[in-house]
Amino acid sequence: QVQLVESGGGSVQAGGSRRRSCAASGDDFGGYCKAWFRQVQGKVREVLATSEHDGSTTYADSLKGRFTISQANPKNVLYLQMKNLQPDDTGMYYCAADPRWCTSVKTDFGYWGQGTQVTVSS
Repeated sequence: QVQLVESGGGSVQAGGSRRRSCAASGDDFGGYCKAWFRQVQGKVREVLATSEHDGSTTYADSLKGRFTISQANPKNVLYLQMKNLQPDDTGMYYCAADPRWCTSVKTDFGYWGQGTQVTVSS
């Protein structure tokens, strides 16, 4: 099991950057599929990026290369670097983890961070 604690939310102006962090405790985080999600009010929670057990990553096409998922060494902190933020990026951001491979999990992750709000003003 892992426990996930997020930080790095808040407000930012359009065009700005923000880095989200997700600190894991418990099991070795390297043995998990890890992901970042975003939930915009009134919409379904969407997956933004995933990081597989082998370090390979995937991204939502809609991000257009603006976000980067990465891990710290030792591998117990997950990051989401967000650049050129726009008002449409406003929402609740969540990190998630699951011991299965990402291709098996899809959106059904077993462990979730508490979520933090990111607000982008124009």
